[in-house]
Amino acid sequence: MKNISKVFDNFLNGIARVANTKPLVALKDGFVLTMPLTLIGSIFLLLANLPIEGYNDFMANIFGAQWDVGLNQVSGSTFDILALVTVIGIAYFYTRNEGEDGIASAVIAVVAFLVVSPSSVISEAGEEIGGVIPKTWVGAQGVITAIIIGLITGFVFTALVKRKITIKMPEGVPVGVANAFTALVPGFIIILGSMIIYQVLITTTNSTVPELIFEALQVPLQNLSDSFLGGLVITLLISLLFWAGLHGPNIVMGVMAPILTANSIANNELLEAGNLSVEKGAHIMTPQVIDLFVKFGGTGLTLGLLIAAVLSAKSEQLKSLSKLSLLPGIFNINEPVIFGLPIVYNPYLLVPFILAPVVGLTITYIAIATGFMTPFTGVQVPWTTPPIISGFIIGGFKGALTQLVILILSVLIYLPFMKKQDQAFIENEKSAELSEDLVENVH
Repeated sequence: MKNISKVFDNFLNGIARVANTKPLVALKDGFVLTMPLTLIGSIFLLLANLPIEGYNDFMANIFGAQWDVGLNQVSGSTFDILALVTVIGIAYFYTRNEGEDGIASAVIAVVAFLVVSPSSVISEAGEEIGGVIPKTWVGAQGVITAIIIGLITGFVFTALVKRKITIKMPEGVPVGVANAFTALVPGFIIILGSMIIYQVLITTTNSTVPELIFEALQVPLQNLSDSFLGGLVITLLISLLFWAGLHGPNIVMGVMAPILTANSIANNELLEAGNLSVEKGAHIMTPQVIDLFVKFGGTGLTLGLLIAAVLSAKSEQLKSLSKLSLLPGIFNINEPVIFGLPIVYNPYLLVPFILAPVVGLTITYIAIATGFMTPFTGVQVPWTTPPIISGFIIGGFKGALTQLVILILSVLIYLPFMKKQDQAFIENEKSAELSEDLVENVH
């Protein structure tokens, strides 16, 4: 037992060393910048989609048919610019941590990001409309591009400034003006490089960086269908992509949802014929398996992490974040913890973020394959319906029990990794307090 504990501790210590590398520190700090937006957006998103029967009709009768347009506008204006905020945050913190002008680097990074991204959309009539910034690519689907651009911009900007490849102004010039001229050469080089990438891609592939990344990730998904292996690949890709900053559910389910929905419709026909069982050919993999058992509480089953943190976290950062994120998490909104902790590119939480959903899939698949739960049909519940309740609606007592077991196991899976993350936060808080004490003593 001691040897197992030692191996596990060495594994977590290795993760800690990786977590302190310059790029990952910048990623972590940069994603924290998105936390206020995702928390605010979550509140408005929840208000627009409360899982109460008749809620929408009730609100429409009082406030009119468009009662929720303002709420959706807020959620769209927060979640749909995550990539922009991300590229600003990563470039800023990378450069600032190197002791250089983070603001200038962040501004250049935004421009570079927009240069390599699409600048047109196709209308419903098929007309191309130019001169726009499509929300599709400045939101979750553009985050991976934002990460790449943010890190490259921070690295190149810092390297050029440190090597004095800049325009140096004479003594006496105001600092703001001097910094602006210092950023000219690095900014020109970074934006020129972005332009070359855009030019090459648009002329050779008629596509852009974020579009190519998105398309490349869809290809491996085309042949997945109704098997445990297929479900496992879907589950792993959803978690891995979200950990890497891409909206995994949107990407994976954008391809797989029609296939899984077809499975549930086929199950409807078996139900009508009185043959709804795996033995009679019913499909196990349906949208409900993914939505209600593999990622309830949000992708990665992060509700388990939040419960573990609420029960035993010691650091102020993790205690505060878990309490703020718990209510959205109960209603299956977990962007606050994904981008606020963050989980994105956080090596401490990669293993449980992948493992918990895999355990959830395995338990659900076995429960249906053995006949403990009936295969799911076309019946759906609102996506914000809390777990246990959604399980009961879709699968009765056995569905609720299965969700409860998965939730308890997810808490146990996250617990040791959460404690390691918590310890890192405690050390950071102690260092910050020590720095403040030193400053006060100096004054």
